[in-house]
Amino acid sequence: MKEEIIIAGFGGQGVLSMGKILAYSGLMENKEVSWMPSYGPEQRGGTANVTVILSDERISSPVLNTFDIAIILNQPSLDKFESKVKPGGILIYDGYGIHHAPTRKDIEIYSIDAMNTAIEMNNSKAFNMIVLGGLLKIRPMVTLENVLLGLKKSLPERHHKLIPMNEQAIKKGMEIIKRV
Repeated sequence: MKEEIIIAGFGGQGVLSMGKILAYSGLMENKEVSWMPSYGPEQRGGTANVTVILSDERISSPVLNTFDIAIILNQPSLDKFESKVKPGGILIYDGYGIHHAPTRKDIEIYSIDAMNTAIEMNNSKAFNMIVLGGLLKIRPMVTLENVLLGLKKSLPERHHKLIPMNEQAIKKGMEIIKRV
């Protein structure tokens, strides 16, 4: 198993932390892991992306030009990364802020209404966990148990009380993702 993933959106959407939690989850499952963030000088509001590789075998390079899976959270990221999904790959996007939906026919495209769901849950910070839940529903590359351990590892201890809410958000994301 080898998954090469790009998660891209605006700073402040939880892009980097979603990647970090996915990477920690892979470590908990004794997978080889690469986590490579990229963001502009304006961390909140500027564009941000992270490349995560999870593999059963050694990873030769963390630098990728194409991806098995792209998680896209804004229009500039869709414009940049839609063409970089490998044929037969997966593109997941949240329609909030996307003006031109993905158009490729040689990949699987999924939509997840994460932003509106996070607002309905009265917790906009749950947005990235809803998206992560959607990913894990269609490609269960790590277990929910290890995602929760990854959350515990990446969150400061003062925020551990938020883990049950994050678990609820992940499960909600698993329910609402749909193929386009």
